Amino acid sequence: MTDKKISILLVEDHEFTRIGLEMKIKNAPNLNLVAQAQDGIEGVYLAQQYNPDVILMDIGLPKMDGITATRKIKEELKLDCAVLMFTSRDSKDDIFAAFKAGADGYIMKGCTAQTLFNAIDTVSEHAAWIDSQIARVVLSSIQSDEEIAQKATVNTQKEANKKYGLTKKELEVLALIVDGLSNQEISQKLVVSISTTKAHVHNILQKLYLRDRTKAAIVALKEGLIEK
Repeated sequence: MTDKKISILLVEDHEFTRIGLEMKIKNAPNLNLVAQAQDGIEGVYLAQQYNPDVILMDIGLPKMDGITATRKIKEELKLDCAVLMFTSRDSKDDIFAAFKAGADGYIMKGCTAQTLFNAIDTVSEHAAWIDSQIARVVLSSIQSDEEIAQKATVNTQKEANKKYGLTKKELEVLALIVDGLSNQEISQKLVVSISTTKAHVHNILQKLYLRDRTKAAIVALKEGLIEK
């Protein structure tokens, strides 16, 4: 475990939102706010200058919107930093455009500070993050997604579990993953050690033939593994 702080570039044009985020980030012991931008053009410039671990990017920015800025950072500059969209927009078009542009995560304004920190931690480790509200929008639009379409359709939770063989405890953990809880929060909720939680998550991903938690949450909802 490293003590290195996660460097953050904040790209947000709304002054009060930016000030609030600045305070939250500066109060987090594992985060380091290295720069702030008020528009997309400045955001791209500062991303190239600082190459932060995570860029917290709004979509509705002046001069250049956040999706275009993300595309330039990822495709043109080819920077290795993670981009976490932090926005009030929840339309299908915005969500898919953001991920197509190279965003690593998508989280809604109004989330708790802890949820935001969990999202930052996740994308900084090169894993995808979609909060539960956005996951449902994504879910409704991926009926033809090849990875999920290859899985046989099942109609009941019991039939679905027969297919994957998840234990009762693994189903509990999976339900909490769908709710957006981190490993630490799951450990606290189930009163188990963090290593036990990590083992359950590992087993879930193996049984679902997946590599990350976001896809596990989508498959769980699509195939009826949990009741929501």
